Amino acid sequence: MTISSTELIQSLNKAYRLLKPKRNHLNIFKTNLIHLLSLIDEKESEENVKIHLMDFLKQTFYHPEYLVATKGKTDFVIHLGKDAKSPAGVLFEVKKPTNKADMVSKSNLNTKAMHELILYFLRERLIGKNNSLTYLIITNIYEWYVFDAALFERVFIENSYLQKAYKEWEGGQKVSSKTELFYAEIAKPFLQELDKEINFAHFDIRSYEKEIKGVNPKEDNLLVPLYKFFTPAHLLKLPFVNDSNTLDKGFYAELLHIIGLKEHKDQGKKVIRRLPENERYPGSLIENAINILELENTVRKVSNKYLSGSSDEEQVFSLALGLCITWVNRILFLKLLEAQLLIYHNGSSKYKFLNIHTIRDFDELYKLFFQVLAKENSERTQLVRSKYAHIPYLNSSLFEISDLEDASLKINGLDDNIDLELYPNSILRRNIDRRDTVSLNTLHYLFEFLDAYDFSSVGKDEIQEENKPIINAAVLGLVFEKINGYADGSYYTPGAVTMFLCRETIRRAVVEKFNDVYKWKCESIDDIRNFIADRRNAKDILQFNRTIENIRIVDPAVGSGHFLVSSLNELIVIKAELGILADAKGNRLANLDVSVANDELIIADGRTQAFFEYNVKETNDSGRHIISTDTQNIQETFFNEKRKIIEGCLFGVDINPNSVKICQLRLWIELLKHA
Repeated sequence: MTISSTELIQSLNKAYRLLKPKRNHLNIFKTNLIHLLSLIDEKESEENVKIHLMDFLKQTFYHPEYLVATKGKTDFVIHLGKDAKSPAGVLFEVKKPTNKADMVSKSNLNTKAMHELILYFLRERLIGKNNSLTYLIITNIYEWYVFDAALFERVFIENSYLQKAYKEWEGGQKVSSKTELFYAEIAKPFLQELDKEINFAHFDIRSYEKEIKGVNPKEDNLLVPLYKFFTPAHLLKLPFVNDSNTLDKGFYAELLHIIGLKEHKDQGKKVIRRLPENERYPGSLIENAINILELENTVRKVSNKYLSGSSDEEQVFSLALGLCITWVNRILFLKLLEAQLLIYHNGSSKYKFLNIHTIRDFDELYKLFFQVLAKENSERTQLVRSKYAHIPYLNSSLFEISDLEDASLKINGLDDNIDLELYPNSILRRNIDRRDTVSLNTLHYLFEFLDAYDFSSVGKDEIQEENKPIINAAVLGLVFEKINGYADGSYYTPGAVTMFLCRETIRRAVVEKFNDVYKWKCESIDDIRNFIADRRNAKDILQFNRTIENIRIVDPAVGSGHFLVSSLNELIVIKAELGILADAKGNRLANLDVSVANDELIIADGRTQAFFEYNVKETNDSGRHIISTDTQNIQETFFNEKRKIIEGCLFGVDINPNSVKICQLRLWIELLKHA
C-alpha cells in the first residue's frame, strides 16, 4: 500500500473556494469551534468526544436540513436529508485524543480505526446498497483524515477477494463473527498486501490555534479553508450556486431604476422598456439625457446611424440609451478598477476615488474620464495631477470621447441638480441611516448604490465583509447584454456551457494546428505535451506560443463577449498545460497551477494551491512601490499573454453596435485583473 496525503486547501473544489463566506457565518463557526475544543476532556470516553463533535456539526452547519446521528455500529453519519430515511453521505470513525494505538497516522493507515472505517463502508455499500456516500473520516477531534468515497469504491468494493471475505464473515461462514476477526484477519492483511495508492486529505486543528483564538479579523481569512471543509457543500458534495454569471436580481433591478428603465414580459420574453410616462423619474440618467437632447433638438443634428425607431420619441430614446450604456460602462469599469487598486494596496483608502467627495458632479466625472484616465501622468494638468495622483492612465478607447458623444451629448451636459427617488427595495435601505431617505442626488445615489456591493475580483480565500453581495465582471456582462437587447430580449449562455464548448473546440483546434505545422500525429493536448517535453528552450517556447497565437476565434454574435472571455481563459490554460507559458525573457513560469473554475481563470501555487495574489507594498519613508520580483513577473506575464491573445486571436461582430462596446469592456476587465 502506498500512502499519500494532501493539505486541506488542496482537497477543496476550486470553484467552491472562490465563494466568500459571510462574516457572520464565519464568526458562528469560530465561536462554536472554540466551544467544542473547550469541552474536550482527554480523560473522558470516545462516546463523550463523539457527542460533542456531533453537537458542533449540528449547531454550526447541519441542523435542521441534514441529520447528524448514529447509525448501526458506525460512530455517526451525516445524512443527505432531514431524516434517517435519507442515505448517509459521510461516515465517521471517532477516537479520543489519548487513543494513539488505534488511531491512524500519516505514515501508517493499517490500524484499528481504518479497519473499522472499512467495515462501515462495506456494510453501507453491500448491505445498505448506498451509492450516495461522499467522504469517510477518521478523527480524534484534533487530527482529521479524510478519504473520498470514490477512492474506497475503487480500492475496496472493486476488489473481489475482499468482497468475498467480507460476505463470508458477515454471513457467519468464518470461525467467528466478532469484529476483531474481521479487523485482524481480513482488513489488516488485506492492507498489508495492497498494491494500490491510498490518498487522503489531512489537517490538524491545533495548527489553526492562533487564528481560532485570535481577535484580529484580518487573520480570520486563514480560517476560511477550515470553515469550508466542514460545510455541507463540501462534505456532502452538494451543488453550490457559484455560476460566475448568475444574475443578482437586486443589483439589476436597481441599476435599471437609476438608468430609468424597467424589465417587462412580452410574449414570453423579458424585454426592457422605458418607463410609462406617468412613472418616469426626471432624475434618472436616461430621462435627464432625453430632456437635454430634446431641448437641443439633437436628433435633427446627428447621423441616422446613431438612431433607431420610426418616431421622434423612439429615436431620442435610442440615442439616450446608447449614451447611458457608454457612461455606465465606464463607471462600472472604474468601480472594478477601484476594487483592484484597493486589493493591490491592502485597502488603503486613498485609492477609493469613486465617491461624491472626490467626484462631486457630472463635470468632475467628465474630467475623470477624459483628463485623468485618458492622459498619461505627464500630460495631465498640475491641478489634475495633484488630485488624482493615485489614479493610473488607461490606454483604452473606453476613455476616449466616442463618436456618439461627440455628435450628441457628453456626460458633463447632464443636469447636476436633480434628485432621484430611491428604488422601493433599494439596497441602501439596509443602512439604518437610509431607511427613511426618499431621494438622493442622482450621482450621489449611483455611487452609494455601487458601494453597497463587493466588486473585488475572485481568486482569494477571504471573508465577505459587511455582507455585501458580490458583483463580478461576468455579472456585469449579463446585465449589459440584457440592457443592450432591450427591444428583443437577450439570451445569455451559462458559464458552464461556454467553458465546455470552448474546451472542446479550442483544444481540438490547437491539436490540428500543431499537427499541421509540425507534421505530427497527435490526438490530444497530452500528446502534444509529450512531443515538446524535451524542447523547452527559449527559442522553441517562443515558436510553440506563436503556433497557438496563430489560431483565430470568431464569435459572429458576440453579445457581451462571454464566449471570447471563455476562449481567452482556455488558451491561457492550454499554454500552461503544455508548459510553454513564459515571461518576456522566455523563462517558463514554473510551479504554477493554472486552470479554469467557475468560468474564471485561476492561478495557484502548484505546491500549496494558495491562490496567486498581487500586492504592492509602500515604504513608510519614501512611499516607493515595492513589489516582489516573482510576483511582478507573474502578474506582467499574465497581462501580456492576455493582451496578445485579445489583440491577435479573438474576433467578434454583432448586428448591434452597442454589443461591441460591451464586449470591449468585458475584455478590458479581463486585462484589468492582471494590470
